[in-house]
Amino acid sequence: MKEQKQFYNANYLDYVSRIAPKTNEKRSLFHAFWVGGTICVIGQLIRFLLEFAFGLYGDELAGTTSIVLIFLGAFLTGLGVYDRIGKYAGGGSIVPITGFANSVVSPAMEFKTEGFIYGLAAKMFVVAGPIIVFGIIGGVSVGIVYYFLYLTGILV
Repeated sequence: MKEQKQFYNANYLDYVSRIAPKTNEKRSLFHAFWVGGTICVIGQLIRFLLEFAFGLYGDELAGTTSIVLIFLGAFLTGLGVYDRIGKYAGGGSIVPITGFANSVVSPAMEFKTEGFIYGLAAKMFVVAGPIIVFGIIGGVSVGIVYYFLYLTGILV
């Protein structure tokens, strides 16, 4: 029985390797690198604009830059542009903060026909939900460690 299963697995893997389109890894890495870099450069330009035009600095500058990038990622996803960027760039489009906005908006748009509550609101965090949960758990854990380090006098 085990030999027969291995035979079928080997045949299936051979079949998949014959019909699957071949990818050019170097080209894919190049596209991911320059698109991800371009998104980061746009973020830096937004940061410079907010700093010099509006006089923002510190946490206000970082927060406002993040909000603008999240809005742009969600807006471009709504227009269908970000999906085309993602298809072209692969991982280069999901690493920056705009990719996180895309991962929240895409499922919401896909299930919007099911209604506001069951479609839009319930499906919005299908992909991003675990990221948010583990981010909060990680942040709280690090905060507790810092708190105890502060109480013991190790961290001043």
